[in-house]
Amino acid sequence: MKISELYQTKQNQETPSKKTLSFEIFPPKKDSELKNIDKTLSVLCELNPDYISVTFGAGGGANRNRTIELAKRIKQEYHVEPVVHLTCLHYDKAEIDEFARVLTNAGLQNVLALRGDKNPNMREKESFLHASDLIAYMKDKWDFCFLGACYPECHPESEDKVCEIKHLKAKVNAGAEVLLSQLCFDNHAFFRFQEACRIADIQAPVIPGIMPVINAAQIKRMITMCGATFPVRFQKIIQAYESNKEALFDAGMSYALSQIIDLLVSDVEGIHLYTMNNPLVARRICEGIRNII
Repeated sequence: MKISELYQTKQNQETPSKKTLSFEIFPPKKDSELKNIDKTLSVLCELNPDYISVTFGAGGGANRNRTIELAKRIKQEYHVEPVVHLTCLHYDKAEIDEFARVLTNAGLQNVLALRGDKNPNMREKESFLHASDLIAYMKDKWDFCFLGACYPECHPESEDKVCEIKHLKAKVNAGAEVLLSQLCFDNHAFFRFQEACRIADIQAPVIPGIMPVINAAQIKRMITMCGATFPVRFQKIIQAYESNKEALFDAGMSYALSQIIDLLVSDVEGIHLYTMNNPLVARRICEGIRNII
């Protein structure tokens, strides 16, 4: 099922329906570790997500890409719809076509189109400088539902918020039908971004991405990479509990739950949870919102 059809079905229902719940996982670094992810997948799929996105494992070509292998397992063995991340900055058109053929042959219909991070050890190619270029190219040749990434507090390389919305609008015009946000810890920032999207007539569902704070060092690295800010309440949690692993886990989960509940009672169409391959995180969140989503 295409993810765009999922949201269209919910919007067309006459009575209020459950909002979507989706997860993000990443493929193991080694092929031998693919078997070990079964425990994580078993727990995640028991929680009945609407879809699971799989981050992009670069290198090795489409037929040896761990992202695609993991997405196939999610669909074929666990019967949950996967979304395959696909970056483009370091690939040419022939390589992207190879990925598209493998995805099509595997029955994978949903692609989260991304530019990808710049890597000094990999040569950038000129075919696709932006995710919108990738979407426009693939949409003319292949039958996928395209999702796009968005940044409630601006991509680190954006000039300003106006330019950020212009680029996002171009991505939607190219064919992105659903937008998944980078992690955000400040709901006010997300609501301001959501309103800016409406003013720009961006009609695609904008789904907030939430990452529970369970590892202080990891979260700090992620925030540096994606440009998310520390709300004061968030800062206090890190400062108070960063040296106490168990306390940080409990406090971080409580913060994430309160953030998710605030989003769900507001005008959002779903929640995208960055699980970091930790099934305990997903289970704790789902138990906390069982009766409201």
